[in-house]
Amino acid sequence: MNIGLIGCGNMARALARGWDRPLVCADPVAERARALAEEAGGEALASNAEVATRADLVVLCHKPAQLQAVAAEVAPQAKAVASILAATPLAALKEAYPERPVYRFIPSLPVEVRQGAVVQAAGPAQDADVDAAVAELFAHLGTLVVLDEGLVDVAMGLMSCAPAYVALVAEAQVDAGVRKGIPAAQGAELVVQTLAGTAELLRRRGNDTMAIRREVASPGGLTARGLDALERGGIRAAFSDALDAVLDPVPQSPSRS
Repeated sequence: MNIGLIGCGNMARALARGWDRPLVCADPVAERARALAEEAGGEALASNAEVATRADLVVLCHKPAQLQAVAAEVAPQAKAVASILAATPLAALKEAYPERPVYRFIPSLPVEVRQGAVVQAAGPAQDADVDAAVAELFAHLGTLVVLDEGLVDVAMGLMSCAPAYVALVAEAQVDAGVRKGIPAAQGAELVVQTLAGTAELLRRRGNDTMAIRREVASPGGLTARGLDALERGGIRAAFSDALDAVLDPVPQSPSRS
């Protein structure tokens, strides 16, 4: 399956690195498209329409507000379309790309190293061969989870935003260590490896978070005291508030006459 990317920003680059195969791409910033094509071993093309002509699957990585403008160029030539656009439901994609197989995915940045979480919005069967090929393509990037469309935006708040949250947690832990005398470089090695190893343990143990906590935190012990401090600091409320903030509509700035 030949892949074409429309838009060559950070997530497009992560997808290209995860797939690690030649592709074609286009971007309003020509240099950004050339850089991505050079890294992926593919080709930067002059127009979105040319990408659609050359690709078996067009992957929409542009800004959501550009949906209609890009579709006007791409839809006549597109064979199949996959979107990673935020807040853009399947119904809007199907309206923009009628009579084409259309798919909606939300990836997370670790797809770059094939350790990402990818959510697919559940939809009706289209072309069986294309359905299977597209699902396999995105499953190659990590773990693919299919959810009802009404839950896709919630999932985005959990996993697409989460790399920034995890990076912030790691930074906070390193800073705490620095405050007690651990050099920042060594502290970062310790924290990042512990995060990576804990993620693998959770995966192997069926995502049983309580099992990990029970093994590490003995009653009245050091870890129990640390967990109590985190709870008193409002860690659960903070993550709940973060999800609410992601899902709340962004207030519009007042227009200027």
